[in-house]
Amino acid sequence: MNLFVLLTTVATVSPVQAQPLCADAAAFLRTDRQMSVVVEADTLDDWRTRRKLTGCRITAAGGTVRGVQPEAVAFYERVRAAGWVRTPEPYDAPNEASLRFRMGKADCLFNVYGDAMLMTDAEDRADAAKSLGAGETRYHVYVMCVPAMPAAPR
Repeated sequence: MNLFVLLTTVATVSPVQAQPLCADAAAFLRTDRQMSVVVEADTLDDWRTRRKLTGCRITAAGGTVRGVQPEAVAFYERVRAAGWVRTPEPYDAPNEASLRFRMGKADCLFNVYGDAMLMTDAEDRADAAKSLGAGETRYHVYVMCVPAMPAAPR
């Protein structure tokens, strides 16, 4: 097998093609939540298939006057109100403020957190792009999206 055939069979979806998976989540964060958003292609572990899938991630920064924990509750209420639905088999971590939702062809894990903790260039860029208003506290949302699929067989 030549290298071209090997590369095209392993990477059936390029990172550029995968970023549309994040389009709905990025638009929601920008418009509904008024957050600064950085979208990047990524390869993610999929909980359903136990394989690596081509997907994307979003790092977003915003400001809140209510505090991070109440903002996280309000955030997920807005996610649902915007038409996102829980994935068929979420495999999320509610005690860590991480919940999985589906919109269109994407399953996205949303994680709400306070101070910068990823220490990535994307987090730095999102922070720099979002000024805080009077009395606001910084909060972040990290999103990982993969193609929507049925629940994993049991």
